[in-house]
Amino acid sequence: MDRLIKAYGFDKMARIYVADTTDLVQHAKDIHDLWPTASAALGRFLTASVIMGAMYKGAFGRDDANLTLRVASDGPIEGMVATTNTHGEVRGYVGNPHVFLQYDSGKLNVGKAVGAGQLHITKDLKVRDIFTSSVSLLSGEIGEDFAYYFKSSEQIPSVVSLGVKVDEHNNIIGAGGVILQMLPGFKSDHLDAVEDAFKKLPHISFMLEAGDQPEDILAKLTDDTELLESMPLKFQCDCNREKFERGLISLGKDELRTMIKEDGQIETVCHFCMTKYTFDSIDIESLIKESQS
Repeated sequence: MDRLIKAYGFDKMARIYVADTTDLVQHAKDIHDLWPTASAALGRFLTASVIMGAMYKGAFGRDDANLTLRVASDGPIEGMVATTNTHGEVRGYVGNPHVFLQYDSGKLNVGKAVGAGQLHITKDLKVRDIFTSSVSLLSGEIGEDFAYYFKSSEQIPSVVSLGVKVDEHNNIIGAGGVILQMLPGFKSDHLDAVEDAFKKLPHISFMLEAGDQPEDILAKLTDDTELLESMPLKFQCDCNREKFERGLISLGKDELRTMIKEDGQIETVCHFCMTKYTFDSIDIESLIKESQS
């Protein structure tokens, strides 16, 4: 089962998040028919997104924050979108799922697949106006891009390590991430210790493939920790038929009747989970009457 843990470390001068997202990335790969590099890109993006959502659990005394994250870029993957909350739920998709690019070494070339562009993060914390922050992508490798976002937009020195390992059968055999953020009052010695620890830490996807749990990964990073929380993670979509009904009503009765006349029915598909909702002529006439009443 996918899981995230939160902990203090390095003399309580750093907050550490460690996540195993192997199952939810596999689910995303299956429903979106992702090719290997698209799997790696979206998997890293979903992992960073769900960890970021967990950061706001309990913020301002609330647990109902929602985040929408978007990569707008010029690479063949054609951008990515994810939404997440404070309960370990995340969903997302790529513009083009059929991307398979590699370096000469055989490593998946996520940076080239993503390309140049921007990372946009919209926060709805339920306590003030919704706002969006944006930064340019540094490399398209996702981890570096999120670290740059935390430093430039939130002024929080952070280390972000993300990984997705795809086997020869295009299955996800290890996916997860570590995000460490320095807390107010940290000293240069703490930052040096963090940087040294990450240099020695094996790649996270290999540790997960080997069977390591988030606690094992945390222990390999540092033995100076205080565990705060463990929470399950999952790919979860909140779409339903009623939401699509409201969307169809907004088209107006003339447009709806034209679509029914031409095709006999209207089929809508959720971009996040690929669930299809079909509406026949009886359904549409019922919606029209409902909207008029």
